[in-house]
Amino acid sequence: MKNKKVKNDIILISSIILFALICAFLLSVSRSEGEYVCVIQNGKETARYPLSKDITVTLENGGTNTLVIENGYAFISDASCPDRICVHHKKIKYAGEAITCLPNKTVVKIGSGGKGVDAVS
Repeated sequence: MKNKKVKNDIILISSIILFALICAFLLSVSRSEGEYVCVIQNGKETARYPLSKDITVTLENGGTNTLVIENGYAFISDASCPDRICVHHKKIKYAGEAITCLPNKTVVKIGSGGKGVDAVS
């Protein structure tokens, strides 16, 4: 009886691990690189920049955020907010990824031309 429970536990745990690995693989394969950076301030889109062009832009919305697009990646290099979580966020390039600065009410989101998963879907 005890051996049967252990065997069933091993089967259950193995199945869960296998399922998690399959999901992780499918998510990594289905990621598509974004085409543009969308800037949303106070819930409204205020700007859109191509990921293919290297630029640095200062976003003002009560406070300031410095958006850098470089080598197909977007990131916040400087911000006036006290916690600066947005500055420490990793660089983003895949459709649906976003960097949010709550104190400055600013979201920087990667979009694509309909391919891949984005924040709207």
